[in-house]
Amino acid sequence: MRIDVVSIFPEYLAALELSLIGKARQDGVLDVRVHDLRTFTTDRHRTVDDTPYGGGAGMVMKPEPWAQALDAVLADAPSPDRPTLVVPSPAGAVFDQAMAHDMASLDHLVFACGRYEGIDERAIEWARDGFDVRPVSLGDYVLNGGEVAVLAMVEAVGRLIPGVVGNPESLVEESHSDGLLEYPVYTKPSSWRGRDVPEVLLSGNHAKIAQWRRVEQFRRTADRRPDLLADVDATALTKADLAALRGAGFDVVDGRLTRPAH
Repeated sequence: MRIDVVSIFPEYLAALELSLIGKARQDGVLDVRVHDLRTFTTDRHRTVDDTPYGGGAGMVMKPEPWAQALDAVLADAPSPDRPTLVVPSPAGAVFDQAMAHDMASLDHLVFACGRYEGIDERAIEWARDGFDVRPVSLGDYVLNGGEVAVLAMVEAVGRLIPGVVGNPESLVEESHSDGLLEYPVYTKPSSWRGRDVPEVLLSGNHAKIAQWRRVEQFRRTADRRPDLLADVDATALTKADLAALRGAGFDVVDGRLTRPAH
């Protein structure tokens, strides 16, 4: 996969040289390129922003440097297919694991890191001629710029690319991989500061361990993210799942899983 990131703070993206993403870049699994937006300016001050039309606080990023930068990315695109341009924005669709999987299926992602009050909307509209443009939000809050969001999204997407994570099975059991939060995990020693690992995990009974983990997924999701249970189709659960979940205080109402408030 090819990933291009355009920012006025390219050094902010240095974290992409570390850990699994950095190793994947070294191994040629990911081709990540970071571009400095200021190199596409024409004045001696390398100006990328100006005051907003209509008044108001803050500054707006000028359209021409963005057009020049994105033209350069297009000119060096690895294939004739339209790249996807991801624009981090609190006004975008909220990023989630399903979107990460969708992006991981693409060949070329381009991220535009906005700053100040954002990018001149005309640059976004212009970009639709050469890119599939997707405004994306990391969550319902505002950041100083798009770099933090891009770091999160590149890591979430990149680790889904085959060859990035050493053990592909670990991706299957993570939070949100099946719409639920991940079950709690433990390691040695089995007893630590008066706290013991659940006995079932020491039993060697893989069927019981799998059932315990499944119930813990539902229990944790109900406690921390009950909104996610609304998307669970209880009719698709096995009889063993339902029996274990009812034993844990869950119930099925109109085909949906619920748990009475404590």
